[in-house]
Amino acid sequence: MKKIFLSLVVIGLLAGCANSGNKTGSEAVADSTSSSTVSVNTEDAPVFKFEQSSYDFGKITQGESVTYDFKFKNVGKTPLIITDATATCGCTKPEFPKTPIAPNESGNIHVTFNSAGKEGMQNKVVTVTANTVPQQTELHLIGEVNVVKAK
Repeated sequence: MKKIFLSLVVIGLLAGCANSGNKTGSEAVADSTSSSTVSVNTEDAPVFKFEQSSYDFGKITQGESVTYDFKFKNVGKTPLIITDATATCGCTKPEFPKTPIAPNESGNIHVTFNSAGKEGMQNKVVTVTANTVPQQTELHLIGEVNVVKAK
């Protein structure tokens, strides 16, 4: 009896795995207006093309702020919708377009890094979530924060 039950469980698991892998040419992408998912053909999905995904701001003095615009173009076939942009800490603030970016149109992610209380090498990561495949893209703000020692 145990062998039959175990066999049925294994068959059920295998059948479930076989069905979950049948997404040929499409991915499940979260719908920004609900918690459901929408099937999007990867060939038609919007695509980020950043001029550069990393910016080295060099050396700055502790307390200074650095801003940079990560410029991008939607080289996909459908409108690109950015749903969120988050940073690794509160010292870095990303701002992103709230309206869809049409195919072949451009936009930018404006990032400000405040070095107050920071010291040494910094690599601040901004994670941008959009209706692209994959859904998340990482941008890096890199540099060194020097502390001015009192005399």
